[in-house]
Amino acid sequence: MKTRMESDEVLYAEDPIVSVTHEDLDWLKKKAGLNSRQRIRLCSHPELTDKLHEMMIVLRKNVCVRPHKHPGRSESFHIIEGIVDIVVFDDDGSILQVLPLGEYNSGRVFYCRMNSSVYHTLLIRSEFLIFHETTNGPFQKDNTQFAPWSPDISDPESGKRYLEQLGASVASFLMNKKENL
Repeated sequence: MKTRMESDEVLYAEDPIVSVTHEDLDWLKKKAGLNSRQRIRLCSHPELTDKLHEMMIVLRKNVCVRPHKHPGRSESFHIIEGIVDIVVFDDDGSILQVLPLGEYNSGRVFYCRMNSSVYHTLLIRSEFLIFHETTNGPFQKDNTQFAPWSPDISDPESGKRYLEQLGASVASFLMNKKENL
């Protein structure tokens, strides 16, 4: 597969027909491990201005994705490898829903689509998470709204602390939900 590198975290496939193999995913996992934020995405759409964006995204286990939403856009996740809890929040930061997703053979839901703009984040439960994401374009950085109650995760230690707190909050949320059944 021929690619062009946009940054340490973003690659664009340049072939007219984009196909992804196991070897390509292994290569992406290695590349994710080489950058400071432990993540990489392979865009199969050719340009930022495209109306449809499709990406293969690889994240390592301790990657902190700051809670965010995309007003006016939908977003879908199709899990290829790994296990993740997608945590959905209300505007004040309370957990509304935990969506347990995993690859097809995991027995978890392996695909979901968010048709409305809600704050969400990923709590990765496996060494790697690889998923196919589809969303509306064109991409404009300003269109991503980070939750005002969420920490700035530019400092790795604050991201680590947030993941620990989120893990405890998710466990408590799921326990309360189970008790109320």
